[in-house]
Amino acid sequence: MNLTATVGTELIEADPKALALADAVIDTLHLPSDGIPVHDPATGQLIAHVPDLGSDDALHAVACADQAGHAWAGRTPRQRADALHAWYQLLVQNTEEIAHLISREMGKTLAESRGEVKYGTDFVRWYAEEAVRPSGDYRPAPDGAADILTRRSPVGLAVLITPWNFPLAMATRKIAPALAAGCPVVVKPATATPLTTYFAVQLAVQAGIPAELIQVVTTSDSGAFSRSVLTDERVRKVSFTGSTPVGKQLLELAAKNVLRTSMELGGNAPLIVFDDADLERALEGTFAAKLRNGGQSCIGANRIYVQDGIADRFVSELTARFARVPVGSGLGAHTALGALIDHRAVTQMHALTEDALARGAELLTGGHGYDSLGNFYAPTVLDRVHPESRVVREEIFGPIAAIQRFSTQAEVISLANDTEFGLAGYVFSQDLDRALNVADRLQTGILGINQGVPSNAAAPFGGVKQSGLGREGGAEGLEEYQNVRFYNISRRTTG
Repeated sequence: MNLTATVGTELIEADPKALALADAVIDTLHLPSDGIPVHDPATGQLIAHVPDLGSDDALHAVACADQAGHAWAGRTPRQRADALHAWYQLLVQNTEEIAHLISREMGKTLAESRGEVKYGTDFVRWYAEEAVRPSGDYRPAPDGAADILTRRSPVGLAVLITPWNFPLAMATRKIAPALAAGCPVVVKPATATPLTTYFAVQLAVQAGIPAELIQVVTTSDSGAFSRSVLTDERVRKVSFTGSTPVGKQLLELAAKNVLRTSMELGGNAPLIVFDDADLERALEGTFAAKLRNGGQSCIGANRIYVQDGIADRFVSELTARFARVPVGSGLGAHTALGALIDHRAVTQMHALTEDALARGAELLTGGHGYDSLGNFYAPTVLDRVHPESRVVREEIFGPIAAIQRFSTQAEVISLANDTEFGLAGYVFSQDLDRALNVADRLQTGILGINQGVPSNAAAPFGGVKQSGLGREGGAEGLEEYQNVRFYNISRRTTG
């Protein structure tokens, strides 16, 4: 099952020691011998099974979490914070184990997996700190007849549905604020990458967080899970990261019991490079925004707009950088681009590239898969892409840079906003006034200005339009798991 160990047109194989460490971590999970199969995207090798739970199992998990949640909500903010701090410490101590596990089941490079561990653990630390800073207010009513007191309380049992592309960070970004607010949780990880969630929750229990409080449910029937759990009266919150069509279905189910919802949905991020951009900075930012996580990121640069005056130099240098990227197993020592998640993703890259070429795009590098086991697609640059191409209208989720050229600021703002999505956007310009003015006019929830990786645990992450509802991260992320309560304290005038 190993890949050919060369850099260039062939693929880099996994380092045997790295494979051994990843598999040793999997052994600690004590998983069943059958159930839902989990495969290594780089080889197609079966690496584990996880339980395939039905609706009754899911409702049992709801009951267990709900029961444990009453005691957890009664803990002081400091007690919840201390438990989260302990979890954070264990996650950090197991950075290498988690990173190797992520690369094994998801396919990204070890360098990127280590970056995800840093990002994912930052959420646990952040919400450990936020737990002891609950918002509230005390102020007189305008008529002087009462005082107004506002307090926060846990929203209740939260169902957290996470995607496969960031298996640690998407879990901790939801679990940590829920626990900080005093909520129990039922977590359903994607079946492609469930192992990291199991390991992270195992560490949470070792840190002293009650085992019943975080219930992990894996299932091959996501629809049945959602229909049974989201209509249960004990559930009061759902947080989902995934596609917009699935998000809409979950919103319909959540409406039955009027659940609090957080939806981080699809993206179609524009990345704009103006003539006055610092070329090196723009290239580095574009490279990161496009190839981070193999392009499998909801905030990845989907539509790249480059102004005419800088376009030839920018495209030439970006193409050269893409052509030099070594591809192979995420556990390979020199890999810079790992496998895509599955064969369907490779097929999608082929289809998007062929459609763009049929509409007149120029293929400058890449545009092919590899004759091997595994799910690889070469870093690809397409220039002069037609605006009606599928690669422009759809979320790519892969290593294809689709470039369009533009002349004026007004033109590119119109092009950038011509989508139903509004998650992230990027602007590169040395003129700060221009950068901020353009950013203000882009219809997105997240903006990267002269940088390609805007995510931060201390910042609110989320989109507008059909890219979602609510925010994760920052102080705003804690509020998603809290109810605001208002006490009216009567004041009788004396004297």
